[in-house]
Amino acid sequence: MHPLGRAYASTVGKKYAMAVSGVILFLFVVLHMLGNLQIFLGRDALNGYARLLRVEPALLWAARLVLLAAVTVHVVAAVQLTLRNWAARPVGYERQRYLATGYAARTMVWSGPIIAAFVVYHLLHLSIGTMHPDFVHGDVYRNVVVGFSVPYVAAFYMLAQVLLGLHLYHGLFSLFQSLGASHPSYDRWRQPFALAAAVVIVLGSCSVPAAVLAGTVR
Repeated sequence: MHPLGRAYASTVGKKYAMAVSGVILFLFVVLHMLGNLQIFLGRDALNGYARLLRVEPALLWAARLVLLAAVTVHVVAAVQLTLRNWAARPVGYERQRYLATGYAARTMVWSGPIIAAFVVYHLLHLSIGTMHPDFVHGDVYRNVVVGFSVPYVAAFYMLAQVLLGLHLYHGLFSLFQSLGASHPSYDRWRQPFALAAAVVIVLGSCSVPAAVLAGTVR
């Protein structure tokens, strides 16, 4: 077996793969949020940002391929680790008390698939337009406003962002340990950093549908 394959076969290797792919996905989420927030600068700003992404198709597709690879590694490693954990304890505890894990950690196995389903819907809704009631190619601003004017769509979007925040919180908290970068001198900053990053992502992403529902963005 190739050394990389041998390393990945171990539990530590799978966690390392999840951490590295998680960093890539986290950076994408941050950039995606910053791009979406340009809606507050007006129609021209958001539509100009969208057009900029299509100016260099080679660069755009390279980014998409990197994201696809990161998602694939992240999902496969997560499923394999979950199955390995279940196999190690086929019979659950009679009474389970959580001492070292929080709600975010315990729901990682469920928030991941829900987020994945949301991403598919989000692409069909605001990127491809097949699930949009009145999609107009090239007018991202209008598509966002019309799409989020439907209350249950905006609510679903915000719920997905909350789940994403929980997922990011636990993932960022565990990141340094998975990469072997845990140290007492800065371990105390892991939780505040993870919490702050998750809160910023949730509030920033939810501000767009909330603003549309409130009529601030129209």
